[in-house]
Amino acid sequence: MKPLKRFLNLLDLDKKDVSQLFFYAMFSGLISLSLPLGIQAIVNFIQSGRVSASWIVLIILVVIGVALVGILSLMQLRISENLQQKIFVRSSFEFAARLPKIKQAQLYNSYAPEMATRFFDTLTIQKGTSKLLLDFSAALLQISFGVILLSLYHPFFIIFGILLFLLLYFVFKFSYTSGLETSMEESKFKYKVANWLHEMARNNYSFKNEINYDFALQKNNSLVTDYLIYREKHFNIIKRQFSQLIVFKVFITAGLLLIGGFLVLSQKMNIGQFVASEIIILLVINSVEKIILGLETFYDVLTSIEKIGELTDLELEEEINNDSTTCYTSINLEAENIGFKFPDSNKKIINDISLKINQGEKIIINGENGSGKSTFIKILCGLITPKTGALYINDETFRKLDTNQFRSQIACILHGESTFEGTLLENITFNNPNINFEDIKWAVEGVQLSSFIKSLPKGLDTPIFPESKQLSSSNAQKILLARSIIRRPKMLFYEDPTSTMDEAEANEIIDFLTSKENKWSIIVSSKNSYWNTKCDRKITMQKGNIQLDINS
Repeated sequence: MKPLKRFLNLLDLDKKDVSQLFFYAMFSGLISLSLPLGIQAIVNFIQSGRVSASWIVLIILVVIGVALVGILSLMQLRISENLQQKIFVRSSFEFAARLPKIKQAQLYNSYAPEMATRFFDTLTIQKGTSKLLLDFSAALLQISFGVILLSLYHPFFIIFGILLFLLLYFVFKFSYTSGLETSMEESKFKYKVANWLHEMARNNYSFKNEINYDFALQKNNSLVTDYLIYREKHFNIIKRQFSQLIVFKVFITAGLLLIGGFLVLSQKMNIGQFVASEIIILLVINSVEKIILGLETFYDVLTSIEKIGELTDLELEEEINNDSTTCYTSINLEAENIGFKFPDSNKKIINDISLKINQGEKIIINGENGSGKSTFIKILCGLITPKTGALYINDETFRKLDTNQFRSQIACILHGESTFEGTLLENITFNNPNINFEDIKWAVEGVQLSSFIKSLPKGLDTPIFPESKQLSSSNAQKILLARSIIRRPKMLFYEDPTSTMDEAEANEIIDFLTSKENKWSIIVSSKNSYWNTKCDRKITMQKGNIQLDINS
């Protein structure tokens, strides 16, 4: 979808507000252009040397007109503020609703946090759309009404109007594409600079070394240089547009003053009409200047909409919502000839694997790095979709299953999972109202977290920073484990869930997770050999195939 089409679709969502803005702009424009007529009449009265009640009335009407224009502008600001708030709220929920639901394959060559930072383009859209609607609507209406009014003074002014509209047409026609392209490139490098600064902040310690620090500055310099190149190209387009306007203003002002003076001298126009026409002409030219200068805002808004559109265009997971709300009493998985390869690879990571997993089985998946363990677990828990074959849950094809219902009864801890900014309680329970204190106590004791929580002054209400900054890595893993079991799911999928813990502590947690009292299934890949002694089934993978599948 073209950026301009996206912008029109955005405005279409708030047609009522946009229509009101245009209505007030039109009304305000008419009043503004009627003021020169009042001034013209006042000048005529002054020329005649007569002071009458009509003169006083005209002055009062002009003052009222000025006040009305101000009031209408205030009403436009109120509508504009409402529109900005709607854009912000709508955009925030668009991001919040989409980010967790984007297909994993769509993010293969993207960095999800970078996609999320595009939300800040919403601020540009907010301010820019408001400015465009207020300034462009008022400017276009003033130009249109001004030209009509001037044509009543003398037919010559019709030529002036035609020249104005030709100027706007050619400025837009010959600079729109290049202006938008350079704005997009400028934005691309703006994000590259921001992402590099994010990487420096994320790896703060690594860049403290002097050599690494120099590298960081050099890379930043390279990215900023590219940004400045495209910023300068974009500015040159804006500069060219404004230069054309300056030339136009010089010739038009000189021409109109000469012709207006000639019409007065030849008595085809009186002095009052001359003064009024010059005021109208200045208003019209200023309106043209507003539009030309506003084109930079126009490019910024289209660019921001396109950057956000790149995220909203990403394909979401299919959701088939069944009418039934019945929870599974058990979950049996069956993979039939599952195959998978990454989008930029011709080689399969998973080669036509068939496997059955019954409720309650404790399975350890072993294999060297690159054997396909992680990918296979992600397929089994529904994070990624196999390219070939099918996955069945209780004899139903996963693609036709209510994914929300399935995910509500499983839990995963995969590589890269971390705590989020919020309280310890929120990180474990997600404020689920169905979870009671006994559930929390059972979970934190099971994963050896209770002594740590007791040591905290605020206990479960202790705030946690992003990426578990103030936590030890072992406690961060325990929080994730508590989160995974708090709802007593039917099936657990783990990748190295105890890798940062002491051996004795990890073994106690593994004993708890694999105990007979807990009826859930476990599918785990881990370098901790203790899992092998506690799992009743061992699967060994090699090059995307299952080499061994042994029941204890």
